[in-house]
Amino acid sequence: MLNFLKPTKKDIKIPEDKVLQTYKSYRTLSLSGAFVGYMGYYLVRNNINLSTPLIQNQLEVSKAEIGLITGSMLIAYGVSKGLMSALSDKADPKRYMALGLILCALINIILGFCNSLHAYIACVIMLGVFQGMGVGPSFITLANWYPKKERGIYTAIWNISHNLGGGIVSPIISKSVFVLSPVLGITVADLNEKYWQISHCYVPAVLAILISLYVLYAIKGSPENEGLPSIKEINAMRGYEDVLSTQKAKSDLSSLEIFKSYVIKNPGAWGVALMDTFVYLVRFGVISWLPIYLLEAKGFTKGQMHTAFLFFEWAAIPSTLFAGYLSDKIFKGARMPPAIIAMIIIFFMILGYFTSNNLNLVIFYAAMTGCLIYVPQFLCSVQTMEVVPSFAVGSCVGLRGFMSYVVGAALGTMLIGKMVEVFGWNAGLYILLSSCILCILCAFFVHIYSKKLNKI
Repeated sequence: MLNFLKPTKKDIKIPEDKVLQTYKSYRTLSLSGAFVGYMGYYLVRNNINLSTPLIQNQLEVSKAEIGLITGSMLIAYGVSKGLMSALSDKADPKRYMALGLILCALINIILGFCNSLHAYIACVIMLGVFQGMGVGPSFITLANWYPKKERGIYTAIWNISHNLGGGIVSPIISKSVFVLSPVLGITVADLNEKYWQISHCYVPAVLAILISLYVLYAIKGSPENEGLPSIKEINAMRGYEDVLSTQKAKSDLSSLEIFKSYVIKNPGAWGVALMDTFVYLVRFGVISWLPIYLLEAKGFTKGQMHTAFLFFEWAAIPSTLFAGYLSDKIFKGARMPPAIIAMIIIFFMILGYFTSNNLNLVIFYAAMTGCLIYVPQFLCSVQTMEVVPSFAVGSCVGLRGFMSYVVGAALGTMLIGKMVEVFGWNAGLYILLSSCILCILCAFFVHIYSKKLNKI
């Protein structure tokens, strides 16, 4: 670990009468930093999905080759997420997260100069590598500052950051064209077609760099490193008891030892990883192909496609918050029942998305799929923090991230792209429906394991 990325302990001690006040202030700031920071990662990631029709026209490539571009990024991200999240267990969350965000922005700037398939693939692979630096620090921050009793709702709040970031890319790209046109002296038409890289790559990159500055300001280290008592002591002062708080951090263990002892041998860790694999297959099987599918198969205009893309992302915001509340308050910490219900409904929404020819209904089915697909993904994220001790959260996130992207997202992009190329869009439908069923089965296993572990 590079020295400047290592966590530092402040040489102060917060007075006892100010502990709870300071704790609440720091954890709110930390949550806001993780929220805005992770939103920034999606500004310089989902812009690639929106660029696929333009890249396809620019390079005159097939759907399978477009799938290779998006799939290469996701595979690189999955591998990196596994490694980078494990390394983040030993890093300062804010510096680690901010550095990754700046590097993603720089790769986006380079992407604006690409003019060949191989150049795009090389750049998106590097983008995927640096994207892996975002999620680990987020979960470590949540685990450091929030007890199990509160993680459902607060993780739900953090989780909508990527819906906001992923959804806001579309209006940012669309509106920046009109803002920049008079400034640059370029017509709107030319900015949309000839110089599309400015709005699709450069604008999100600049915003991501600005966001990294807020990350450095807002996110705090562990309570102990900020001069506070341990989270276990703070929870006791607040009258909370955390199931995993009795497991002391193994600061003498390396990242590899933590991964081998507390993740690889943990059935719960594998359960959430496999469940998330099928969630991601569905998620990326829809979102990665939504622009091309709606333009080509459904006859949407570009404006209608952008609307559907935005609804897919933003429809998840209220459902994620509601699911967090349900899992905390109604299901008493059980995360999987709401996830199973959501996946059953998604099964039928995907059927409607592929079979309907009505413009409004297609947008509705896409929005409902987006509304619900992030529910099992988010609940799987919360469950990840609860099947391992807090000092192994990054490593468990790494395994889940590796499986969900290298297997799930890659199949949702490259496999579906190849199958659609050969057999048509119905092949994509069958793959997505099968994934829904397998996800439900995995969720049942995780629920049973979690009940046994935590005695919910």
